[in-house]
Amino acid sequence: MDITVLALTFAAIFVVELPDKTFLATLVLATRYRPLFVWIGVGAAFLVQCLVAVVFGHVISLLPADLVRSLAAGMFAIGAIVLFRSARLADRADAGATGDSEAAGVAPTALRVIGTSFLVLFTAEWGDLSQILTVTLAARYEQPVSVFAGAWLALLTVSGLATVVGQTLLRRVRLSSLQYVGAAVCLLLAALTAYELVRR
Repeated sequence: MDITVLALTFAAIFVVELPDKTFLATLVLATRYRPLFVWIGVGAAFLVQCLVAVVFGHVISLLPADLVRSLAAGMFAIGAIVLFRSARLADRADAGATGDSEAAGVAPTALRVIGTSFLVLFTAEWGDLSQILTVTLAARYEQPVSVFAGAWLALLTVSGLATVVGQTLLRRVRLSSLQYVGAAVCLLLAALTAYELVRR
């Protein structure tokens, strides 16, 4: 376990996911169902997706090192562009996320809430920016366990924040500001990877 790679992965995934649909989807689910059960379901979905991403990234790491670095730099740069464009759109829309109160009627069982939360996030996150970055980090650093731990912890933290303080956070911090921070982190990772490629 490489603590540096774990911390880098955590930081990168955290700032990318905080302004993403993961946060908003979890927030909406938590306003309708018991937050703890939502968090468990979401966490299970992220567990599976992180495993798939890390395995795929490990396979990519078997390619020539310069090719992996080039692909990683390109993916980080694309991530920066995607987040920057999302931030500009959020600025223009200037719309806040609001959730409905719990629906009236019989409360669903814990298993049903966990299952629903799992399915919503599991289907929504395939090919998401955080999953692509997890693949890229696993390929780039060849530390699958550290990347998996960092990515999953980051996703659990973001979804935990969404279930506990999501609405309060969105009232105090603009969504676009978080997206600009994520874009800056991706751009920095792209620059560092490109520098290592050129320096060789």
